[in-house]
Amino acid sequence: MHMELNSGWVLRQAGKESGMPFSVPNDVHSVLLSEGQIKDPYWRDREASLDWVHENEWLIERTVQVEEGLDGPVYLTLSQVDCHAEVSVNGALVGVCENAFLRYDFEVSEHLVSGENKIEILFLSNSKVAAAKADAFPFAVPFVEWNCRLPHYNFLRKTQCDAGWDWNIALSPIGVYGGVSLRSGNAVRFDDVKLTQHHENGRVRLDFEAYFLADSVGNVPLKVEIDGKVVEQSVAFYPGQSSARVSIEINEPKLWWPAGHGEQHLYDAEITLGGERRTMRVGLRKVELVCDKDDVGQRFAFRVNGREIFMRGANWIPADALPARSTPEAVRDILTSAIEANMNMIRVWGGGRYEPDWFYEMCSEMGLMVWQDFMFACNIYPAADRDWLALIREEAKQQVRRLSAHACIGLWCGDNELVGALGWFDECKQDRDKYLAMYDRLNHALEEIVLDEKIDVPWWPSSPSVGPLNFDDGWHDDTSGDMHFWDVWHSAKDFEHYRTVRPRFCSEFGFQSFPSNRVVESFTEADDRNVSSSVMDVHQRNVGGNSRIVETLARYFRFPDSFGDMTYQSQISQALAMKTAIEFWRANKPRCMGTLYWQLNDTWPVASWASLEYGGGWKLFHYAAKEFFSPVLLTAQPDEATGEIVLYAVNDTPESAEISVNLRRVDVGGEVSEVSSYDSKVPTDKAIEVTRLSAASLSETEFLHFDWSDKSGEHSGENEYLPKRPKEYEFQTPEIECTVSDNGDVTLVSDKPALYVTYDHGGDDIYSQNCVTLLPGVPKTLKKLRKRTSHLPASKPSVRSLMS
Repeated sequence: MHMELNSGWVLRQAGKESGMPFSVPNDVHSVLLSEGQIKDPYWRDREASLDWVHENEWLIERTVQVEEGLDGPVYLTLSQVDCHAEVSVNGALVGVCENAFLRYDFEVSEHLVSGENKIEILFLSNSKVAAAKADAFPFAVPFVEWNCRLPHYNFLRKTQCDAGWDWNIALSPIGVYGGVSLRSGNAVRFDDVKLTQHHENGRVRLDFEAYFLADSVGNVPLKVEIDGKVVEQSVAFYPGQSSARVSIEINEPKLWWPAGHGEQHLYDAEITLGGERRTMRVGLRKVELVCDKDDVGQRFAFRVNGREIFMRGANWIPADALPARSTPEAVRDILTSAIEANMNMIRVWGGGRYEPDWFYEMCSEMGLMVWQDFMFACNIYPAADRDWLALIREEAKQQVRRLSAHACIGLWCGDNELVGALGWFDECKQDRDKYLAMYDRLNHALEEIVLDEKIDVPWWPSSPSVGPLNFDDGWHDDTSGDMHFWDVWHSAKDFEHYRTVRPRFCSEFGFQSFPSNRVVESFTEADDRNVSSSVMDVHQRNVGGNSRIVETLARYFRFPDSFGDMTYQSQISQALAMKTAIEFWRANKPRCMGTLYWQLNDTWPVASWASLEYGGGWKLFHYAAKEFFSPVLLTAQPDEATGEIVLYAVNDTPESAEISVNLRRVDVGGEVSEVSSYDSKVPTDKAIEVTRLSAASLSETEFLHFDWSDKSGEHSGENEYLPKRPKEYEFQTPEIECTVSDNGDVTLVSDKPALYVTYDHGGDDIYSQNCVTLLPGVPKTLKKLRKRTSHLPASKPSVRSLMS
């Protein structure tokens, strides 16, 4: 018997009679909202008024019919119960959940009766449990209170940003995000499958290991099918937990590649143990983390199928603060936008959640490699508690096994910024050894699981990290390991400061902007639309963030005339910041072999570092990312030593590229002067210098503009370089003619040089480009690629530019 119990539940507040329908997966806030019991949590400053939801206990219950004569033990299986909950069958407590990242299997045979049975899940208050655990611990375990409105969530094994973050609302949702089922009638209980790959001499051996539980002695058939091959064997079992392995060899395999480097071929596999079956889609690839020493320090580069690949991408946070809204449709849209912006990697950040299998299946299908953090971020964790640590080991074991079949998984990383956190709190500063020892227990436990499971994915202890067993704060070390570089945002330094470091791999860095006016209107009243209003402050979770956005605008641009202009201009500022960093670091290839900016998406409507605003709309930053993440890129960089302007070419494709480059000077008054043309062969292993220009080549009123294309016609682009900040030029207000074709393509023509030109800012139509430079009289067509589905009202399209 395998009975899915995902529908037919009733939700009620504990101790109250009235109930409402609840289906799985779901969360309590989303049900209350759909039933009209609460109003939109994202509206204005409503957040704190909904604290009563997470401060109370909630109950879901349903009945299930069970027939007589069940064979063997019966298990109630629950996945992703958030977070502390008591599970009862017919009034008897059968188990307790205390980790949202675990699958629980409760043996319920003795509590079932023939006929109707009642199952209840009582969700305890996350906030009260967190406070009780903190009070009971023998010493203080600090948390990031400047990020988390709700305290002590580092004691809970749930999504850490549910307590708030410097971009997230603090709702502390509860619910069930996986599935619920009853299963019985089999000789063994089939729990997990782990897949490991062994690549050698054009062959791949796949080891499928099935994990199971038995309560008796006997034999059970184990069968694996893949690529037309079938292997079946009889497995002896004994009481307790055990495993069995089946190996299959594939000759002349079709390999899986990250986006831009080959096909994403996936094999369908089926594993059957007794009467239970698992299916998976398997991509054959070999992933290595290259950390060789060199004359700088220690490298940090990904090698896939023997090829070193520069990783271009962003950090992933939960798709929505309300888990029920993180649907496959919403997530696919965000991941599609990542691919459209020429990304090949995302980092699933450690303050979020391990995503469901369909998320990783999408990444594998699209060619998005995943840097996977274990779910620990920016806090101190109570690893001195042996029971808590045992819970973590089980969590890590389940997740490592579950995700082992997904081709996209490229790295397991122990945590996010836990080494740095050792220097943030007074308690740690006063007794660092104690808190360091506690961190080491946690980190070592995770490392042991990854190594003992012998999976074919590299391990990295922390992010950022100089390397294993190095507990120094490596945030500012650009010679080894991965780096988080936050000086430009948190220390309010100029964008040019990005050029003072040359990381081996930058896995976090970012700059904020406001969302589009369309999104701002979705959570504000008209009077709220002022950068210093209390509502705009609520939708800015980083202390001083709105002031920093505005102050930076004044540094780089003429100050905008209206709030609507300011939100748009803030997105120009964000795009310029990220363009400055990423183009410089890509020009330092192979010293730098990856940039993952913070962050890809938003969880609610908020001012943040995201390139996709809440709901998945493209900010100017995301359109800029599509350009500066182009597989073949030309960028101009200043040489501090000589004052020259250096034109670099970067090629991240699998083959060398022969490109033609056209270079020109553009006067802000409108005159365009051709400088020269160049032909260059660009290798794949390093950035090359195409040409140099003296600073005197450009007058005070000129900037550099250039375009390129390769012989195949597959890779082309254009770029510009402004020696001075935009506000220091006397740009004129352009007259831009806009024509929209029947198929939705948009053609723009300007009478004057125009920067950061955008059509329908914040709209649902996605274009081939939409943050462009227009030269006088030169038409540019924005090709409509697709139309997104949005929950927001349509807006009236218009053309904007820096001087509009």
